[in-house]
Amino acid sequence: MRAMRMAAWIAWLLVLAVPGHARAGTVATVASPDGRITVSLALDGDGRPSYRVKHDGRALLGDSRLGFIFANGRQLLRRLRLESASESHHDITWEQPWGERRLVRDQHNELRVRLTEDAPDPRRVDLVFRVFDDGVGFRYELPAQPHLTEARIVQELTGFALARPATAWWIPALEWNREEYLYRRTALTEVGIAQTPLTLRTDDGLHLSIHEAALVDYAGMNLMHAGSGDLRAALTPAADGAPVVRATPFATPWRTITISPRAGGLVESSLILNLNEPNAIGDVSWFTPAKYVGVWWSLHLDTESWATGPKHGATTENTKRYIDFAAANGFRGVLVEGWNPGWDGDWFANGWGFDFTRTTPDFDLDALARYAAGKGVHLVGHHETGCAVSHYERQMDAAFALYARHGVDVVKTGYVCDAGQIERQDETGVPVRREWHEGQWMSNHHLRVVQAAARQRIALNPHEPIKDTGLRRTWPNWVSREGARGMEYNAWANPPNPPEHEPTLVFTRMLAGPMDYTPGVLSLTGRNGQEIPGTLARQLALYVALYSPIQMVADLPQHYAQHAEAFEFIREVAVDWDESRVLAGEVGEYVAIARKQRDAFDWFLGAINDRSARTLALKLDFLESGVRYRARVYRDDKRAGWRGPERFRFVREEKIVTRDDVMTLRLAAGGGAAVRFSREPE
Repeated sequence: MRAMRMAAWIAWLLVLAVPGHARAGTVATVASPDGRITVSLALDGDGRPSYRVKHDGRALLGDSRLGFIFANGRQLLRRLRLESASESHHDITWEQPWGERRLVRDQHNELRVRLTEDAPDPRRVDLVFRVFDDGVGFRYELPAQPHLTEARIVQELTGFALARPATAWWIPALEWNREEYLYRRTALTEVGIAQTPLTLRTDDGLHLSIHEAALVDYAGMNLMHAGSGDLRAALTPAADGAPVVRATPFATPWRTITISPRAGGLVESSLILNLNEPNAIGDVSWFTPAKYVGVWWSLHLDTESWATGPKHGATTENTKRYIDFAAANGFRGVLVEGWNPGWDGDWFANGWGFDFTRTTPDFDLDALARYAAGKGVHLVGHHETGCAVSHYERQMDAAFALYARHGVDVVKTGYVCDAGQIERQDETGVPVRREWHEGQWMSNHHLRVVQAAARQRIALNPHEPIKDTGLRRTWPNWVSREGARGMEYNAWANPPNPPEHEPTLVFTRMLAGPMDYTPGVLSLTGRNGQEIPGTLARQLALYVALYSPIQMVADLPQHYAQHAEAFEFIREVAVDWDESRVLAGEVGEYVAIARKQRDAFDWFLGAINDRSARTLALKLDFLESGVRYRARVYRDDKRAGWRGPERFRFVREEKIVTRDDVMTLRLAAGGGAAVRFSREPE
């Protein structure tokens, strides 16, 4: 029955997506500060609004629909007239407390338009467009008004009518495995229902990413192909009723279109962050970007278990071993999964037995917190909900307080269950309803959690999360998240992540924000001897290529002892940056990124490759002028490859370079390279 309802919903959306209005006339226009991007708002003869986007004078998006279908009133999509329009310019620079870069420039031109219905009981809607040199953000604002006090939004009719043929990189939406799929590369016309960010490259070489910013109290937006290159918004459903229910006044999330002539420009864009509100919690100097180790990879290898018993990983003695390893190597955090009751038996999507304020008998939280503190190490907390989300909310304040008393200032949360199976129980004793991970209710849940954590000065790293939409600017304790196929798939999945997966993530999922990919598995081996596709040098490069202010050193301690030369880079690589630059790259093929360490002179470079060997010639003009640098290069051996024993062929070498040099790096098939540039004494 659930599948039948979903099929009917999709069919209905397709009917709504069919364009049925004539060419519209322009009523307002706004351009980017450099004049290369132009957005026009139009109304046709029936008063239907649409917008268009041009880049360098050529059509990029044709007439793209705007409007809503309501469950509690007539459609808001026609018989609209322009009441007012105003334009303003903004240019500020703000500082991130942590991030890919310290300083972010927000320069844009804004067009604000009010549309009013031509009706006896008229309703109003404001459209706000912000046009940057690298893209467009727009949203609806529904003001308080007598004829629309509450909006029950069945569907948002926002369209993205691509005017040029394009290739798309996307993953399916509304499927059981949430966001954890390998990306598909297809023609735009072959996109089904896709999650965002969705990345496009037009046939004439322009790159776009369609996503959203500031997803607050609203259903996540998916994209549905509606014929002839048109994409339409498809809101994530709710357990019952309309996907979005809001009292006016309110604003929707921003719908975003990042635009760049080169793939790397998508990565370097700050458009998503700039469309979010400033820091709402003030000082967050208590959060320290850092690397962490933990009781985790062994669980995926099935050599240890989350459940209590002879294989239990979360024991006092085992945790002490990881604390000692972290302290000896300069790592700040130790994650422990399986420390609390609820893991015994079939815990997957059965989270009502989890207790977040008690420990298992073999895990002494008090003693471990003291032991870690004595060695300059912090425990990293773990809250797996098993999707019993209301059950978790009833405990989370006490659970965060418990962690705060023990010096735990970063918590990994989890929402393991099939999509559409989040368990919501508004009051005890009432029936459980099932929500989607990216529905409106979960949008609000994640904000409740991040605010509760902030009250205890705790940072969050959700897995199986809602998508990232830049809210880390507003809530800077929301430091990372998963939301894609991570390293654990290399332990047990068939197939594991192929070599093109991470070079695709950089230009797709990573455009949304930081990802806790959990790199650094130098053993290159998963469960039962399964090979991890890729080379040793590639594992090092992931620390630079895939950004997160918390990076896991994911492998077992004994494996790092076996690869001490490679482990040197993992010990040294930074996680917080003053500046980041994409030196070269193409979607799904390869990428090379350089980042300058926050409050230091060192630069780090990471390059990763698909399954085709290639050589990159990289200009080092990001280095400081007049300074000599010692480059420590960790690279593939000339015989390296992504399968078999060739995965471990590896070279470490040093050379002196300046910003006038070009560094040539040969990347093996499935390979990579990592470099640290340190200033030489004068």
